[in-house]
Amino acid sequence: MRTSPRRRTSAAIAVALVALAIVAIVGVGLGTAATSPYASPDHSLAALDATLTPSPSPTTAPTPSDLPSVTPSDSAIPADSPSPSTTPTPAPYKGPLVATRVVVPDLGIDLAITKSPPDGAYPYCNVAMYLGKPFGQPGQSRATYLFAHARVGMFYPIYYLTMIKRTPNKMVGMLVDVYTSDSKLHVYKISKVLPHELTLNRAAAATHDELWLQTSEGPHGTPGKTEVVAEPVSISSASYAASHPKAHVVRCGY
Repeated sequence: MRTSPRRRTSAAIAVALVALAIVAIVGVGLGTAATSPYASPDHSLAALDATLTPSPSPTTAPTPSDLPSVTPSDSAIPADSPSPSTTPTPAPYKGPLVATRVVVPDLGIDLAITKSPPDGAYPYCNVAMYLGKPFGQPGQSRATYLFAHARVGMFYPIYYLTMIKRTPNKMVGMLVDVYTSDSKLHVYKISKVLPHELTLNRAAAATHDELWLQTSEGPHGTPGKTEVVAEPVSISSASYAASHPKAHVVRCGY
């Protein structure tokens, strides 16, 4: 039986409409699957939480305070890793506590310190010296009294500002570093300068930690000394090398 052209056309249109409907249904299903938050191939809770949590705006960069802090813990170290090396704690210093080095950076002063020579002996050159009782050492409740010649390479800058430039107060506010035999650094700040002093009475009367630096005001026999007074600022640890310089003592004369 032969089908008429009109019926063949109607059948073709119907088949086409059915095909389009199937494609539309499949397309809707695929689109739903692609946009669903549960369509991730990883079905773990972590992946699900990551999918559901809104992402930060791409125009806002996290600031350092927004970033999570990470605290290292022992659990982060693999069990077979070697234990971290530790630096052994040095044994407490047991020797006599004495000043060993004085540095005034702004004046270019950097001298090893030794005990003053015996009574009546001329002071050494190329070093600073400390006086004994009634004076003390850095960190104690007395004045530390250091002195050196007014010569180049020693305490000459103090003499220069006081006696030549007549501007002793330029030293006020400068820092003085004093190292001690127990590998400590005592930092002082200059508070005043006392020219033409004839006695040690002011320094001997100190009842707290103070630093006094003294130098001459002229040739041997010139009356009066310049004294620089400094107050304590801080105490910290220092290396053995920094606090134990080699003292190149020179037994000089007038």
